[in-house]
Amino acid sequence: MSAVFLRMLASKRALSSSTRQVQPAHLRKDYCLQGIEDNEPAIKNGPFSYFRKWFDEACSASVLEPNAMSLATCHNNIPTCRIVLLKAFDEKGFVWFTNYNSRKSRDLSENPVAALTFWWGELERSVRVEGRVEKVSVQESDSYFNSRPRGSQIGAWSSEQSSEITSRAELDEHERKVQERFSDPAVPVPRPPHWGGFRLVPNRIEFW
Repeated sequence: MSAVFLRMLASKRALSSSTRQVQPAHLRKDYCLQGIEDNEPAIKNGPFSYFRKWFDEACSASVLEPNAMSLATCHNNIPTCRIVLLKAFDEKGFVWFTNYNSRKSRDLSENPVAALTFWWGELERSVRVEGRVEKVSVQESDSYFNSRPRGSQIGAWSSEQSSEITSRAELDEHERKVQERFSDPAVPVPRPPHWGGFRLVPNRIEFW
């Protein structure tokens, strides 16, 4: 029996002996770290100003992925939710980028409304956003795509979100072909036509 396997076995035993079952109903926490005061200047400047304040404070507090947000969409009265990354925001709305062939994109094509939730646990804060969704301009999608690392650009071509595959080998072969297509580092990687941004234009923002 190899030494590596023995170390792995020992680690699993240690983990199983130290892990206990936790009942969700027994978990309790008093949320009293942060509050909202009526006289805060950022509140008087409107919700986007206040979101900017909270977002900057989440970044300063080293919150893990402060731009991570849940995105809820709905199709045929069946809601779905997933985590995406906020890439821009201003008074026009909140922007993220994705594959336009993905399930969430198909949902938004047929039912262009959505909800976002930010959770910054270290600060005991959360923000909920609801509104209609629209695609960003081609120029905005191109600008962001061109700012991405080359590996991420290639990944946009190789990732077929929400599509079924028969095996891992099929996925690896598809990625190999894409890597081969863009093997010359001197040639820029173009933005795929099926990849771009969405903007949620809010009609409701809640701060918790």
